[in-house]
Amino acid sequence: MSLDAPARQSFDLRWDRYAPQIAVCLARLFPDRAYEVTERLYAILESAIEQRSAELRRLDEERLLLPDWLQQPDMVGYVCYANRFAGDLQGVKNHVDYLHGLGVRYLHIMPFLKPRPGANDGGYAVADYRMIRPELGTMDDLEELTAELRANDISLVMDLVINHVAREHEWAARARAGETRYRDYFLMYPDRSVPDAYERTLPEIFPDFAPGNFTWDDEAGAWVWTTFNDYQWDLNWANPDVLCEFVDLMCWLANKGVEVFRLDAIAFIWKRMGTNCQNQPEVHDLTQIMRACMRIAAPAVAFKAEAIVSPEDLMAYLGTGEHYGLVSDMAYHNELMVQLWNCMATADAKMAEVALANMPVKPPSTTWATYVRGHDDIGWAISDADAAAVGVDGYEHRRFLSDFYSGQYKTSFARGLVFQDNPLTGDRRISGSAASLAGLEKALDEGDEHGVDMAIARILLMYTLICGYGGVPVIYMGDELGLLNDMDYARDPAHADDNRWAHRPFMDWDLVERVRNGEDLPATRLDRAIRHALQVRATVPQLHASVASEVVPSPDPRILILKREHPLGPLIELYNMSEQRVDLHHSVLTQHLGYTARELIGGYDYDLRPATIGIWPYQAAWFIAS
Repeated sequence: MSLDAPARQSFDLRWDRYAPQIAVCLARLFPDRAYEVTERLYAILESAIEQRSAELRRLDEERLLLPDWLQQPDMVGYVCYANRFAGDLQGVKNHVDYLHGLGVRYLHIMPFLKPRPGANDGGYAVADYRMIRPELGTMDDLEELTAELRANDISLVMDLVINHVAREHEWAARARAGETRYRDYFLMYPDRSVPDAYERTLPEIFPDFAPGNFTWDDEAGAWVWTTFNDYQWDLNWANPDVLCEFVDLMCWLANKGVEVFRLDAIAFIWKRMGTNCQNQPEVHDLTQIMRACMRIAAPAVAFKAEAIVSPEDLMAYLGTGEHYGLVSDMAYHNELMVQLWNCMATADAKMAEVALANMPVKPPSTTWATYVRGHDDIGWAISDADAAAVGVDGYEHRRFLSDFYSGQYKTSFARGLVFQDNPLTGDRRISGSAASLAGLEKALDEGDEHGVDMAIARILLMYTLICGYGGVPVIYMGDELGLLNDMDYARDPAHADDNRWAHRPFMDWDLVERVRNGEDLPATRLDRAIRHALQVRATVPQLHASVASEVVPSPDPRILILKREHPLGPLIELYNMSEQRVDLHHSVLTQHLGYTARELIGGYDYDLRPATIGIWPYQAAWFIAS
């Protein structure tokens, strides 16, 4: 198969456009092999576009004409495990109507590539990148699913684990067999001298069950770098062969219909002695090369950086300096997520005000993934500086949050589980579903109707805030129904040692049907309200992700105020983080909007001439001038 004249023209134009971005980074990373690697990448990309279907080439053209497709106000995300949502990939396909009806445009299915047998870190120990987990289906099933999703304007997001592979992966097997080419794909040492030198500055990711960062392998006769688990072998990205392998792999998966690659553990891929081996500048050179390659072979594809790092390090994943706007298109706003839960525990928005105001401004061509919670535990990434700014001790406050969300604090409404308690560092993370952490489980167990109302209000407030902040609001499967912790995880030997599975429940389709029938349930109230917030969001141009949310100093510590400037006029958002009604002086709104305004969520017009405006417990309100 060869390229026809239009495809050849498109390919040549794209290569000419993006080759300089590739060249400058290759020259820095691999000065002695830059020309050779350029030739290899050209061949990989040319072959990929030859094999790309007409339908996907059309999607490429659409995205070139709408480069801000991920930034649109109607862009809504949903994340799930295929087996827990619908059994397998075919089951997901059969429930696309549910996702479409909810307003989903971006579906992140948790790891579905073939992992190693046994323990596999929830699927993040990939044994074969070109095979689907057998229990979920086949690559043909994946292509059928992506076609159905595209027909419903939904983009498939997949986890691409780029820091490591499973010990059982072919590359690792060949390395153990002594093949020099593949031993160079990994970081392998004959004795402890180099590992010990690195360990002096390396943190431990899973100190409870995977201490240290190196594992002795008898077959390989070497200490192998294993940041996460002994069965996950870190790749040597200083070897350009690894880069070429992943560019080829991305092209192949993009041609199966994948539209967003979530670059898992991207912060760890470059190692440097004397550092924590995270967030090294070479990471961004590598990402720029891979993004440019995808812009050539599959322009419909976007990158999301899975970089749960400090705000000062995070912006580099969206592009700073010479990488500005040239690396990942999207990143997680972990700071916002953590501050949401902090606000719920303290009924106070002051720390959120400080932390969000201090966030650097992202490139306008990029977007946030905003979320209430994910598949992972919640780490209390609150800086000592942000804590001190509101008069509290950072260490003690992080301890308080762990106590509060594990239900140990006397006034807590939460039912969470402690995950990875590290007494040496004070790191004490929390597992739990949004509903259980927000108080719904406790209130239902105790028959506390007011507690149920407040729990629902907290969930709605947090989800409305992630809709209003700007970016792609991502719903974790079941949160729209208030699914609780699934404590049956402990009965599964594969999950019993990892309580994060408590907040990865199975979808309750019987409950969905009851909600559709309009039964008076907490799930019905949540479902209707979240759908309403998403529908309103889709109509608000101020929520285009190129616009930044600005923090407005609030006269009341219980209220978080955000402003989004726009050519059509500003959007002012008020969020009451407490169970009390708060009366605000009308100048909070009138200085931005004048004396008449429309509140978009409730759909009411306001006369702002009275001196105060009342904000109800846990109310979220979005105002524009009317």
